[in-house]
Amino acid sequence: MKSNAKIFSGRGSMYLAEKIAKKFGEPLGSVKVQQFSDGEIGVEFEESIRGRFVFLVQSTFAPTENLMELLLMIDAAKRASAYKVIAVIPYYGYARQDRKDKPRVAIGSKLVANMLVAAGADRVVTMDLHAPQIQGYFDIPVDHLDSSAIFIPYIESLNLANLTFAAPDVGSANRIREIASFFECDMVICDKHRKRANEIASMVVIGDVKDRDIILIDDICDTGGTLAKSAGLMIEKGARSIRALCTHPVLSGAAYENIENSALEELVVCDTIPLQIQTKKIKVLSTDELFAVALRNAYENKSINSLFLRSRAPRERK
Repeated sequence: MKSNAKIFSGRGSMYLAEKIAKKFGEPLGSVKVQQFSDGEIGVEFEESIRGRFVFLVQSTFAPTENLMELLLMIDAAKRASAYKVIAVIPYYGYARQDRKDKPRVAIGSKLVANMLVAAGADRVVTMDLHAPQIQGYFDIPVDHLDSSAIFIPYIESLNLANLTFAAPDVGSANRIREIASFFECDMVICDKHRKRANEIASMVVIGDVKDRDIILIDDICDTGGTLAKSAGLMIEKGARSIRALCTHPVLSGAAYENIENSALEELVVCDTIPLQIQTKKIKVLSTDELFAVALRNAYENKSINSLFLRSRAPRERK
């Protein structure tokens, strides 16, 4: 029986959408995106989507055109009489602007949520929001996927004898504690203080790292400064090896240089954002199967609970 679902992609995430569509079992739909001489964007679906479940894949990383392109695709799909429009946003930009932490600032993640809903999205599928509470900014369903489903098999394949997990800051402690509990391992915390955004003033390690194989886990790697400083500090304190697993490789500024010159053995990331530079120190794991299963279950009104770490029992002791 022919599926009533159709997957389309914006220009920024075409490389990932093609893989998701293949895993889903449907060819990627055709949408024409034009960039006019004045900088404006125009979108046009080149096939009928009347009465269809339409999945629109687009991460909203810089430049801002990626977000605007997604909004225009949502609006075009609604006006083309799509039955449901689901925005699939592997990387949700502006997620770090999630609260009013000082006077006279915007809450960017709430503004983006408002725009997606206003454009006509019926559901959002995303991964590893910087703050899970951002789901509450939406008045539509949000499927918030967890990269642990991708990272855990990779960690298991390493067979590290003295595995210890590290949180790059206090805010990440709960998430790291869940993974450490799954592996029945210890965890440590890197407590950092910033002078300003992207600049670390000081950092201390809370916990014992001597002779341990450390895995740092975070949702975003931006400039790479935190990871580089954390890795260097833990090596000084006797750690045997340091790896980092980060979902979203924003990698701005001097990030590639910082990672390359750091004490990290490797940085493992997901393909929610394409790498600008290929390097042996950065390994990419694909999210295609995870998103394909989530989209299939959303289309068939099935639960996605099995995709989350909390639904799995701790691994057996050896």
